[in-house]
Amino acid sequence: MADLGGELLKLHASFCKGLADPKRLQIINALRHGPRSVSEICELLDLPQANASQHLAILRTRGLARSHREGQRIYYELTSPKITQALDLLVEVMNQEAISPR
Repeated sequence: MADLGGELLKLHASFCKGLADPKRLQIINALRHGPRSVSEICELLDLPQANASQHLAILRTRGLARSHREGQRIYYELTSPKITQALDLLVEVMNQEAISPR
């Protein structure tokens, strides 16, 4: 990463900020297998709609999720399956570190 330009590093940091909240990580996990409506996400995670909408807006502005409307419902989905792959890799690293800390 030492050769990354300043703008790319800013984009990387912005993307990571989108991941830096436990509720947003739960939402990402809920979107792991495909699109869900806001109401489905609220019910699944026991979140008030206003709170879920705030987190979904952050995920959208950070490039992690996108939305589309179907009638009265708004559905969200991840922009790439690699997002959950990256999070799974981080969990593996954390598990490995827990087993054999430095």
